Amino acid sequence: MAAAAAAAAADEAEKARGRRAALSFAAIAVVLGLPLWWRTTETYRAALPYADIAALGELPFQLAVPVAVVFSPGSLPEDLPRPLPFRETQEKETLLNPRTSITSRYEIVYRSTTAQEEAALDAVTAQEADAALHPLQDTSLGSLTIYVIPETSSLLPQGVGVYVGKHRGALVRAGEGLAALRTRLQQVTQVMSFTASSITAALSDRVPTSQLGPDARRHFKSSLGYEITFSLLNPDPKSHAVHWDIEGAVNHYVQPFLDKLSFVANFSVDSQILYYAVLGVTPRFDKESSSFLLSAHSLPHVINPVEARLGSSAASLYPVLNFLLYVPERSHSPLYIQDKDGALVGTNAFHSPRWGGIMVYNVEGPVPPQASFPLHVEVDMVRVMEVFLAQLRLLFGISREVVPPEFLLESPGNEGLADWELDRLLWARTVENIATVSTTLTSLAQLLDKIGNIVIKDDVASEVYRAVAAVQNAMAELATGRLHTAFQASKEAVTSSERAFFDPSLLHLLYFPDDQKFAIYIPLFLPMAVPILLSLAKIFREAKQRKKEPTKMD
Repeated sequence: MAAAAAAAAADEAEKARGRRAALSFAAIAVVLGLPLWWRTTETYRAALPYADIAALGELPFQLAVPVAVVFSPGSLPEDLPRPLPFRETQEKETLLNPRTSITSRYEIVYRSTTAQEEAALDAVTAQEADAALHPLQDTSLGSLTIYVIPETSSLLPQGVGVYVGKHRGALVRAGEGLAALRTRLQQVTQVMSFTASSITAALSDRVPTSQLGPDARRHFKSSLGYEITFSLLNPDPKSHAVHWDIEGAVNHYVQPFLDKLSFVANFSVDSQILYYAVLGVTPRFDKESSSFLLSAHSLPHVINPVEARLGSSAASLYPVLNFLLYVPERSHSPLYIQDKDGALVGTNAFHSPRWGGIMVYNVEGPVPPQASFPLHVEVDMVRVMEVFLAQLRLLFGISREVVPPEFLLESPGNEGLADWELDRLLWARTVENIATVSTTLTSLAQLLDKIGNIVIKDDVASEVYRAVAAVQNAMAELATGRLHTAFQASKEAVTSSERAFFDPSLLHLLYFPDDQKFAIYIPLFLPMAVPILLSLAKIFREAKQRKKEPTKMD
């Protein structure tokens, strides 16, 4: 009996040790193993400003334009509300959609001319006055200075009521009373700053197509850089030896224009000559004019075959603007382009929205019978670059508003761009950049919310925070009329948002669903977990049985 009791006691002690061991393993696995595994396999996700990003979905733009209205002697209206100087603010709100609105605020300062300005206004012509007044004006981006001159002044030509110069100044006749003057001032400010249509075109991705004008999607989207390629297409080098001084033409005509736009983006210019490159459309021969014609409906089919030969956009990081000079082969000369009404296009050129332009350059004059081939063709680069520069302006969205007949707009000269035209572009590009950053960050936030196991590194989070702060700064600068700093902030926001969105660590292919994780972890943890779980089940059954045994003895 004593031996049996000792054996039973020893067996019970062994079972107790087994239970304690199983409980210890289970406790270690639960208390230490699971937290350690969770911590070491946890997806690191830095905090992001989701609330600020959501707030960017609503964009109440406030665009403030500082305007100085300067009255010269004899131009002061009799019904002016109060003596000079004084300030006035004019506001107008345009609701594009429930989440986007534009408030135009013109902060106008009325004052009299200074002695220097009066001397400048004594010039013989408006051009001379504009040049003399330029050093005396506020030259900050987005600002306007409008000089009011007497209605009978000879400074402006007969029949001209408003002269808009090359800089940020304009000359306006006083008109008959304050109401007429304010109408002219409103027209001038819209021509020289922005209009609802120009800002709506910049927000084309947020606005229904019905609200957009016909040219809203013609210009290139805002970008940090552009590549401009000039190509000479010579499909018949056996007949024509074409020479063009593209380097000199670019330096003389295009480079001053790009230098003026260097604040907007970075530009690179290159050129090439393509031989045996023909159009993808066979022109129609017209017997009456003994020439070949390209109709308007065939022009879209010209680009694709030619674009395959260009090869410039395949490896480009930025949008590419293509300008093609096509010298038709001898069998299709002369070649002319028709518009939709069947009339010949004066420039013999056309442009494609967000792509570039093509100009057909015919070899002038009949070929003498004794001429030797190939004929030497010297391209008139003045005529060609005038066309390409006009197309370049259109593709950047630099187009002048339709103005009343009494308006006279000064030519921008060799630079190809007036100061106030640059301001118009910057207003639109700043708004477009802000909207682009809002869309980019919203898409990024939705992606990270949808895929919870994507790692959000600290550098990605810092770029997002930097982009949000830059957008908020740009909005604030626009509201105070500081266009220069607003555009700079919007560019910084675009850079930071694109760095965050295109960070390699955020690639969707680097991550996999949770069910694939279980497929990896189950073969690893199941062999270790089964003995522990079976031991815990056995301990539970034995404990339940011990509770029942005293009841049976009673």
